[in-house]
Amino acid sequence: MAAAGCGARARTLRAPGNVVLAAASRSLFFSASRPGGAQRLAEKLRKAKQEKEGKKAAAAVVHLTSLQRRVRELVQYTRQLHRIHPNVLAKVLKDGILYQDKELVVIDKPYGLPVHGGPGIQRCITDVLPILAKMLDGFRAEPLHLCHRLDKETTGVMVLARSRDVAHQVQGQFKMRQVAKTYWAVCVGVPVHSEGVVDIPIVEKEVQSQQQHHKMTLAPNYHLEDGKMVKRRVSRDADSAVTQYRTLSGTTSCTLLELRPITGVKHQLRVHLAFGLGCPILGDHKYSNWNKLAPQKLPPVILKSLGLEQRKSRYIPLFLHAQRLTLPALGNRSRDLDLECPPSAFFERCLSRLGLEPPGRN
Repeated sequence: MAAAGCGARARTLRAPGNVVLAAASRSLFFSASRPGGAQRLAEKLRKAKQEKEGKKAAAAVVHLTSLQRRVRELVQYTRQLHRIHPNVLAKVLKDGILYQDKELVVIDKPYGLPVHGGPGIQRCITDVLPILAKMLDGFRAEPLHLCHRLDKETTGVMVLARSRDVAHQVQGQFKMRQVAKTYWAVCVGVPVHSEGVVDIPIVEKEVQSQQQHHKMTLAPNYHLEDGKMVKRRVSRDADSAVTQYRTLSGTTSCTLLELRPITGVKHQLRVHLAFGLGCPILGDHKYSNWNKLAPQKLPPVILKSLGLEQRKSRYIPLFLHAQRLTLPALGNRSRDLDLECPPSAFFERCLSRLGLEPPGRN
């Protein structure tokens, strides 16, 4: 009897579940058996599924910070620039005109847009200069000409000329170092000295690693030997490179620097900051590591300020902005031309998140 009682109790414990399942099954069966019941049931199931998916999507959005959404938008925008019709890209450049006269057109170069074409590049600035000229001066207009270049990831002031002759003159001013250039850069870390000059030649070298690639690097004239500075043989391929820098704002983890390159060597600012000062530019995934190609590793305090995880750091753009150019007098213009470009709203928003104050802000 005891055994039977135990068995009865066991069946009693299982019964409610079976009853509920049976009741649910009968409910579904009878609902589906009634006229129009199957359709109503399908609609209920579909609605329940949509509500569940909607809740999941809403939860995902909640977990994204405003900055994460902006980073995602910036990545999507950059990809779109490479796919859009040339006429649309020319319109984007036209909307970003900072200054124009009879000889020059100055634009705010968008992030992620290369100046020149090459393998794998679908859209570049040079491709749409004829279209931009027609938008500005009519269908008989001569194509606009580049006067200098900016790296793909750099934003800010870019000078174009309406004629080849003017372009050659402005290019000569750049070559003779007569053009004053000012950049803003957000750097990871704090320089030992708040201002100074980095005067170290730069050379391109092949990096021996699992992913073989080339990078620009320092080629110093001197090295330390037994506590003394000893002159070394400099590579013939090295170029003289000089950068003036000044701290505009800083915290314990990052700095806003004003940079004035005296020379114009490839990736000069990025190399001087990363390898010369030990303060790579935020978002510089190429020069934050020497022997590998990997996303920039950021201190936890910066990641927390930006509301990002380390695994998402690969999407952080390069925070290097051509903020100002001063062109000497040229042709009919008897005075220097001072050209300024404010940083993007995204750039300024990140400055605020990082606790950095650009000059002129009250």
